[in-house]
Amino acid sequence: MEKLDINNRRYLGSKNKLLGFIVNIVKENCLEYDSFLDIFGGTGVVANAFNQKDKKIYINDILKSNYCSYKAWFSDEVFDLKKIEDIIDDYNVMEGRKNNYFSENFGGKYFSIQDSKKIGMIREDIEKKFKNKEINAREKSILITSLIYSADRIANTVGHYDAYIKKTKLNDCFKMIPLDIQEGDRNIGNRIFNMNGNELVRKIKADIVYIDPPYNSRQYSDSYHLLENLAEWKKPEVFGVARKMDRTNLKSQYCTIKATKAFKDLVDNLETKYILVSYNNMGEKGVGRSQAKISDKEIIEILESKGKINVFETNYNTFSTGKTKIEDHKERIFFCKVKK
Repeated sequence: MEKLDINNRRYLGSKNKLLGFIVNIVKENCLEYDSFLDIFGGTGVVANAFNQKDKKIYINDILKSNYCSYKAWFSDEVFDLKKIEDIIDDYNVMEGRKNNYFSENFGGKYFSIQDSKKIGMIREDIEKKFKNKEINAREKSILITSLIYSADRIANTVGHYDAYIKKTKLNDCFKMIPLDIQEGDRNIGNRIFNMNGNELVRKIKADIVYIDPPYNSRQYSDSYHLLENLAEWKKPEVFGVARKMDRTNLKSQYCTIKATKAFKDLVDNLETKYILVSYNNMGEKGVGRSQAKISDKEIIEILESKGKINVFETNYNTFSTGKTKIEDHKERIFFCKVKK
């Protein structure tokens, strides 16, 4: 049976191809640690690389769709794997003929009419099963995450939902694929959060803190509004060509002129032994929206207030809208050993 891994999702800035680079930095520079905090968790691939039986993973993201995914992959709540697979088998033979919120708003745009009817019916049934106590909270998260990953694979986009591809034939091809979740005890002690990262660091401490904030003006809530809508299932009114709902409460200061101030506030309030900051070298290379919001000089000055700095770098291809050719693009880790 085909199954989906945590990295099987299209996501701007995903660090999946950089995991070896990040893990080696930790191995060579962090002598002892018991806990790892990923403040801007994204898909969760970095936290997953450090999720071991003898380590505690703390992971956070402001998007509910990512938070839901963390509860699927990292929660220590027990779940019934066969029950989940049986439910998914039932969903895959379900005929989605009834119009619903999802098909009315996204059918014929991001998905075919038939596929969008099916996705909406499945999401509604997951909610019903949870309310009827047929599934627990983690099983609900596993099913929603499977639905999100499966839908994202066939979505009529270029990998994000700022727009859909027009004048293209939409085929009926949706199939819900289960997640490859390993049963065991490596998740014991993990903690999962869905809040502003600057508020979180005032309430938690960890031996290693990994910081991978948005780099430019592209808001993640704009890029993944549809998946966020599917995760929350509050059925809000949507508007515009891209069919976005109100995302005011999901806007990040790290995508604005307030980014440097927000980063300093974050670092100043960290209680940790080691800090790793992922940031690329876009600087002013790209068009306006692609330019980095925090300069290298500012990152280094802020981190130096906490301890000794080393900068590690590796070649890495960045996302581009096609308007700009980026030369010599690199991803860096600003590593700080915090002074006692």
